[in-house]
Amino acid sequence: MRVDALALAELRERTSEKWREYPDDVLPLFVAETDFPLAPTVTAALEKAVRSGDTGYVASRTPLASAYAGFAGRRFGWTPDPARMRSTADVSMGIVEIQRRVIRPGERVVVNPPVYPPFFDLVTEAGGVVERVPLRDTGEGWELDLDGIATALAAGARAILLCNPHNPTGTVHSAGSLAALARLAEDHGAAVISDEIHAPLAQPDAAFTPFLASGGAAGRIGYAVVSASKAFNLAGLKCALMVAASDETHAVLRGLPVEVEWRTGQFGLLAAVAAFSPESDAWLDGLLVTLDENRRLLQALLAQHLPEAHYRMPDAGYLGWVDLSGLGWGSNPAKQILRQARVALHYGPAFGAEGAGHVRVNFGTSPEILTEAVERIAAAREKISAPASILPGAE
Repeated sequence: MRVDALALAELRERTSEKWREYPDDVLPLFVAETDFPLAPTVTAALEKAVRSGDTGYVASRTPLASAYAGFAGRRFGWTPDPARMRSTADVSMGIVEIQRRVIRPGERVVVNPPVYPPFFDLVTEAGGVVERVPLRDTGEGWELDLDGIATALAAGARAILLCNPHNPTGTVHSAGSLAALARLAEDHGAAVISDEIHAPLAQPDAAFTPFLASGGAAGRIGYAVVSASKAFNLAGLKCALMVAASDETHAVLRGLPVEVEWRTGQFGLLAAVAAFSPESDAWLDGLLVTLDENRRLLQALLAQHLPEAHYRMPDAGYLGWVDLSGLGWGSNPAKQILRQARVALHYGPAFGAEGAGHVRVNFGTSPEILTEAVERIAAAREKISAPASILPGAE
């Protein structure tokens, strides 16, 4: 089974950010939305809610935590305790609320760039100061710089904001590195907050390990924030779970204001329960087949049309991190690509200084759209230049 993307004409009827930010002559491969139809289980749950007018407040007792525990058990071999979870609107909100309770204003929080751009803002929103410890490039992939993180913790950093799997590189951190990270954090009295929004999209051979399942220390000092939103394209419905694995960390979640939980969207919760159900597993398996084909297609297209590009297939997700430095298109090539090729990619420098010369490509689309996008960029390469006036950033 595989899951096929919708046709371009159908996609252009959507009103979400991906399809409304740019004119119709632009192929949008920037923001992390996918072009697939909803899982049938999710569609059925939402249709039932609309028919019955089930559009009120989120209940104080819901099946969401138990649904996620079952999903994690089937997909990751890890069964977290539903009693140690609380919901909120989205992963970013969960990250901010947890940080506010594990750091004091002005304390430093480690992030590992190149990384999801809002991470920098989520730290400052919570009153913290960003401590950059970039991923290490091993030549074959990326890994956590545990020595750099240890130095940051010894110098006073009080928390680590982990991206697992990592966005934008698609790296699935090894169980050993996660366990070592947890021990470092515990030794220095720090917390780890693990954003695991891309976890359902880890390829079967990637051996994804939830942070809280990586060892005893992780359960004592760690938090996970999870959601069905990336895998099932539900970001607009607003639902995520904050997960703890010890009495101490659960006490932190239990102490959050009730309004944090009430921000959960009713449709988001109903959709997430359906997404995490066993009946959705076949659809998710089919999606992973499609994404596997697309990550390989992107590799082939770049090799054929832009051989100077450097790209490693991600272990998880539908985002390709592509280094275009070899083409001499400047620090932020996505600007010129948008202008000259009419293809929208995510700006590399937005992910940190390590993103200079890079773009992030969303390949959660059809092979036809992905192929046309790369062909457009290749056809426009003679027009693409990098004037000194083009600076890193996002528009």
